[in-house]
Amino acid sequence: MLGILAGPGVGEALVGAAVTEELVLDTPFGSPSSHVRIVRVGESRVAVLARHGDENDIPPSRVPSRANVYALKQVGVTHVLAFDEVRSLRDEIRPGDLVIADQVIDRTTRRATTFFDEGISVHVEMARPYCESLRARALGTTGVSTRSVHPRGTYVCVEGPSWSTAAEAHMHRLVGGDILGQTAMPEARVAREAELCAALVCYVVADCEGWRVSTKVDATSVPDSKRENDRRVATGAAMALLAATAEDLHDHPPGSCSCHDALSRAVATSPGAIRPETRARYGVLLARFLAEVGEDR
Repeated sequence: MLGILAGPGVGEALVGAAVTEELVLDTPFGSPSSHVRIVRVGESRVAVLARHGDENDIPPSRVPSRANVYALKQVGVTHVLAFDEVRSLRDEIRPGDLVIADQVIDRTTRRATTFFDEGISVHVEMARPYCESLRARALGTTGVSTRSVHPRGTYVCVEGPSWSTAAEAHMHRLVGGDILGQTAMPEARVAREAELCAALVCYVVADCEGWRVSTKVDATSVPDSKRENDRRVATGAAMALLAATAEDLHDHPPGSCSCHDALSRAVATSPGAIRPETRARYGVLLARFLAEVGEDR
């Protein structure tokens, strides 16, 4: 099943769709940001979770990423499309564009960064934080949009809730950042720990203010009407990509990929040494791995 971690705009549009089920879930990592709603996108059943809550009242530092990803895993999700509003750090990435991110620089400081924080030692590979197979699927559907779609980009994830200073924006550019956001981490890391295929679709709603030398950008230099139109165009393009990707996954079901057995190469603790209370805490996260090694009792 395809799962959606929805940001503003996309979440509102999907929650307004025809809901066939609404699941109230709890997890070992607390309650997720919202109920998990099963909606119809074309012929597909899609699980939707509003990352910032139904009222968009959960700030980035408080998003319960572990609970959100665990909840999607609980309901049978195998592939996750995460949607996120971002700001551009590059001239060629314009408001209204989409970026299918392929890399992340994590500059957050106050968030739980892993599921596996006690009772077991797990070290997942994160060199490629997003599933290349799912990214290719998403990119293959971008003919539905007339807007520019960037096939890769490095997302700089800052703590928030404020945006960067001009000096910080210059620094982010110097280290290779292309777009700036506040929610990609630890979301990508815990999705890999949950053995989910994940891709991040970023819709650019504004420039990151202050990094241009020749152009002064402030709250009054870009009319509100243009900002709103850019947001509407970007959200519409993201929704079109979502629908096309869901249809593609429905018509051509994917096989397994290395994301689906990420723990096979990551668990350092001997399976026999994993205590019953640890197995209970991690539940569906360890179920496949323990069955594979014959330790699922």
